[in-house]
Amino acid sequence: METLAQYDKCLASCVDLFERKTQDYGTAWRILRPSSLTDQIFIKANRIRTLQEVGESKVGEGIEPEFIGIVNYCFMAMIQCDLDGSAPLELPVDEANRLYHEAKDATRALMQKKNHDYGEAWRDMRISSLTDLILMKLLRVKQIEDNNGKTVVSEGVEANYMDMANYALFALILSSEGVSV
Repeated sequence: METLAQYDKCLASCVDLFERKTQDYGTAWRILRPSSLTDQIFIKANRIRTLQEVGESKVGEGIEPEFIGIVNYCFMAMIQCDLDGSAPLELPVDEANRLYHEAKDATRALMQKKNHDYGEAWRDMRISSLTDLILMKLLRVKQIEDNNGKTVVSEGVEANYMDMANYALFALILSSEGVSV
């Protein structure tokens, strides 16, 4: 199966979960500042790393749902960064979904460009290395947030959120192919 089809299949699982949760909970996540969303992504990535190292889950949820959570939290963080302070906390479902799809589409477009330039190098990586890259990006984002968004030469937080979402999607693809953690 070609990469784009695999990517879209994994992404569809993320979209479906986001849209169903938005039906259930609305946009309660809007109360979170971008830095809190960054911390939520950190919790997910750290749990994945722990499960990879320990090899068992005591709460019965595996690694794949955590990667899906990373993707969705990244898109929520991108939405939060783009909305101004006057936006309501509770967005209409169709508006939340539209904003989610904008973040998703921008991330997918970035993946296509980078995947071309890097020659699908991620296919030869371990899932654990993708987890480590997500954790590294999180530390970078935290530093940027602690510096009030100021960088000297580095890309901003939105690009890092897109990279983390793409690493999580690559991990989901590799997992679906039976690549070990």
